[in-house]
Amino acid sequence: MFGPHLTLDLYGCDKDSLNDYEKIYKLLDELPGMIGMHKFSDPNVTQIPKMENSFDQGGVTGFVILVESHITIHTFPADQFASIDIFSCKKFDAKFASEYLIGFFSAEKVERNMRRRGREFVKHYPKSTETAKILASREREKAIVKQSE
Repeated sequence: MFGPHLTLDLYGCDKDSLNDYEKIYKLLDELPGMIGMHKFSDPNVTQIPKMENSFDQGGVTGFVILVESHITIHTFPADQFASIDIFSCKKFDAKFASEYLIGFFSAEKVERNMRRRGREFVKHYPKSTETAKILASREREKAIVKQSE
């Protein structure tokens, strides 16, 4: 298996938490370490403005790129809803992550799905996160050098 992919759809969430840019930034900054992953970049978080006559009714969207893959969060305060993905090339404590996020947003109802992705791809990808960090850093350095030329 290449990696587990946890998806959470959280309903009946606390509207203030769903609309709190700083709180969600901090969550994306701290959650990787809590589940044994490593950030490749700082979180990228955007406050979505409420728009008249539009599907967009405000919220926060954010992601953090991990050495192991990524975490994404999309919130919809008007609907008391959050959609969250955690995808990783290594096992992580999905039960802890789920319970933590359910509590973080005070969700009343949860749809939780766990998939195993990339069963055939695994033979081409290093399972060691240390090896993955080294390879990712090398690729990033090559890209930076190429951009500066």
